[in-house]
Amino acid sequence: MRIVLIHPNYHSGGAEIAGNWPPAWVAYLAGHLRSAGYDDIHFIDAMTNHLSDDDLRAKLRSLAPDVVGCTAITPSIYVAEQVLKIAEEEVPDAVRVLGGIHATFMYKQVLSEAPWIDVIVRGEGEEIFRELVQCIDAGRWPTDRATIPGLAYADGDQLVATEAAPTVKDLDAINPDWSLLEWSKYIYVPLGVRVAIPNMARGCPFTCSFCSQWKFWRDYRVRDPKKVVDEIETLVRDHEVGFFILADEEPTINRKKFIAFCQELIDRGLNEKVKWGINTRVTDIYRDRELLSFYRKAGLVHVSLGTEAAAQLKLDRFNKETKVAENKEAIRLLREADIFVEAQFIVGLDNETPETLEETFRMAWDWQPDLANWAMYTPWPFTPLFAEIKDKVEVFDFSKYNFVTPIMAPEAMDRATLLDRVMHNYRRFYSRKALFHYPWRGSGFRRRYLLGCLKAFLKAGFQRTFYDLGKNNYWGPQSKKGVNFNFDRTRTIAPAQMDDWEATADRAARARARRLSAADAKACGGGSEQLADDGLVGAGRV
Repeated sequence: MRIVLIHPNYHSGGAEIAGNWPPAWVAYLAGHLRSAGYDDIHFIDAMTNHLSDDDLRAKLRSLAPDVVGCTAITPSIYVAEQVLKIAEEEVPDAVRVLGGIHATFMYKQVLSEAPWIDVIVRGEGEEIFRELVQCIDAGRWPTDRATIPGLAYADGDQLVATEAAPTVKDLDAINPDWSLLEWSKYIYVPLGVRVAIPNMARGCPFTCSFCSQWKFWRDYRVRDPKKVVDEIETLVRDHEVGFFILADEEPTINRKKFIAFCQELIDRGLNEKVKWGINTRVTDIYRDRELLSFYRKAGLVHVSLGTEAAAQLKLDRFNKETKVAENKEAIRLLREADIFVEAQFIVGLDNETPETLEETFRMAWDWQPDLANWAMYTPWPFTPLFAEIKDKVEVFDFSKYNFVTPIMAPEAMDRATLLDRVMHNYRRFYSRKALFHYPWRGSGFRRRYLLGCLKAFLKAGFQRTFYDLGKNNYWGPQSKKGVNFNFDRTRTIAPAQMDDWEATADRAARARARRLSAADAKACGGGSEQLADDGLVGAGRV
């Protein structure tokens, strides 16, 4: 049985300015399939190789697969749908499968606009996809599709979702197959070395209102640190990886296992062979201040902090559970430990003003991180914050939901002005760093790394790929009137998806009403046992 996995050819001008990122999902899915005896697996990285539709058609005809699998985050959804449309046309007998976070939560939207998709895998895919492949291989597709948890598909005019599949409990049982990737093409620009994105933990116990990761992964699980280091050792030895970024939302949550992970890297001498970076919260840096030099010894050189906002009001709205003062202190602690620190700010909500953008710049310059990033707020349609502000969202062209395009239109300025003010922050921050900091601060690795980061920014700026500036016709403040974000205004929410949103909102409203009623009754001293039972039933419905 032949299985072809495809990474769609989507580019946004965001994180990719630092290099080509290896699609880790392919390695983990393929490894789990191989453990079940499936060895005829092929991978097409249309993104890294900038494959045209015609190139993709030719590859699919040549491979003649039985199953075609594709993934999509929200901005790449239309490209992924097109990939599977091409599969329908070129290899019509193959089962067409879509996975990823967007399809998981928006399956009614996706199946409505792309009826050629046979089935959607909802949630983390290793176990669900393997069971689906086994079903197809045994000739039980589509007869038995309703028996497989974690799927969504169209059955005539009905859109069906089977029961949610449990999360993967034994992450160490997944042995990724990294050999499918063309490693010479995955280069981290700041260091000029091969880069990997292994996974140590899944999930997040925090519920930031703008984020969907905690909803997708559901419960928080951590792998055996030795197993993770085994994987990294393979990447370094067999694929010459010189830099890796842990894919985790926050790998430092489990302090004990993160320490064990660092010690294992040191014990095996990998800290001298590979450098690495993480994303984490300022509270963990504050907590581990005495361990930062140990983390640096283990090879940790880059920490991206979700500082998010310069005003406490915004942090509270994001449900970050952090304080502005902690952000500054965490950055100072990392700098003192000789760990490069990147501060992340979310901008572009409906209440953004030129003054608030200026405040984030002043704050960033006062904090003095090595790098700063201003990401446009992207209203993921499956997050709590979206539910709060969705009446103000007017653009449903999901290809622009990419952190670099202003989806929201602030009341105090238009989108072109918002983009210009954000670029103004970038210009000031990095020109000052380039002139007064990067060439003169530190020596050896520190200077080389910072100049490499500057090179990545300059390269993307020169090519007009940074923030999609070339496509948006932005050339500086003088070009504001000519900026065009090219929104496809014909894109709307499918009726089935809208009905689902409204039903979800109604259930949430009823649950809130029950909780309030229960609280009132308890305050009056009556019916506590019955009300408690009703509350549990209500929670189950929600």
